[in-house]
Amino acid sequence: MYTTPYHTNDLSKLSFLVTGGAGFVGCNIVEYLLKQGAKKVRVLDNLSQGYIENLEEFNGNPAFEFMEGDITNLDDCRNACDGIDYVTHQAALGSVPRSIKTPEKTNAANVDGFLNMLIAARDANVKRFVYASSSSVYGDSPALPKLEQNTGKPLSPYAVSKYVNELYADVFHKCYGMEVIGLRYFNIFGPKQSPKGAYAAVIPLFIQGIFDNEAPYINGDGEQTRDFTFVENAVQANIRAMFATNPNAVGQVYNIAVGDRITINFLFDELASLAGSTLKANHRDDREGDIRDSLADISKARELMGYNPQIKVGEGLKKTLDWFKSNKK
Repeated sequence: MYTTPYHTNDLSKLSFLVTGGAGFVGCNIVEYLLKQGAKKVRVLDNLSQGYIENLEEFNGNPAFEFMEGDITNLDDCRNACDGIDYVTHQAALGSVPRSIKTPEKTNAANVDGFLNMLIAARDANVKRFVYASSSSVYGDSPALPKLEQNTGKPLSPYAVSKYVNELYADVFHKCYGMEVIGLRYFNIFGPKQSPKGAYAAVIPLFIQGIFDNEAPYINGDGEQTRDFTFVENAVQANIRAMFATNPNAVGQVYNIAVGDRITINFLFDELASLAGSTLKANHRDDREGDIRDSLADISKARELMGYNPQIKVGEGLKKTLDWFKSNKK
């Protein structure tokens, strides 16, 4: 991936920090930056959610640097930001169900850790701070498609934490003149997304179930819809956000998606068909805190950042399945 650049800037004189860089989206951003010749790409990760094997392919690259540390420790954040031009902040404790079970852990990582990173980036005079928000901030708003200015009440502690991120980012932009941009991810999927753990995402879980011939679970009736977004589109959004030249682009938050939606039932059937499987999924109760339907309006990101998602869900599912096939253990 990432043979086509999403920027025109010379990266050979620029240093980048990717927090959560051992995680799914983070390691894909690291791959892009290194392939495009960045002077330095530093990863800050505590390896609680990320996997060191996601970074192994970069170990021989002199531009790559791994720093094990925790965003809940301000000193770690300060050390990570030292000498950095651009920060892309992906570190977070994901999962709606996890946040309902342990809200204090979600708050510590996603609110306290986020504030630490803002402070460290501000004091290090980084050029721009891009961060991952979430479509979960739309909460109980039933309106479709989702427009950035129309959010509802959050439905989980995770959604609250991401909404607080946006509030803090806005305040740091206004109070300190920091260049900040938030990206509301809509169900990102793709290579290196792990099926491990109790809070794994639906697509790697489905793929693992199909490969193991073990029927996975679908929550509820499966007719809930999502705007599934291939990870390369999320990487593009981060690069566009870091280098957007429109002055109106800064201090904003953007939907990052494709602008199309499918049901969970269709998703499973499509993956099974692509894999040549006749496996059927099992259904169980709805999951607490979940949004019923999700569909993004991405016109704001198109207009202000030049975001133009290249890979639709069908192609993305094929690429993801191929990656999992070639990396089966």
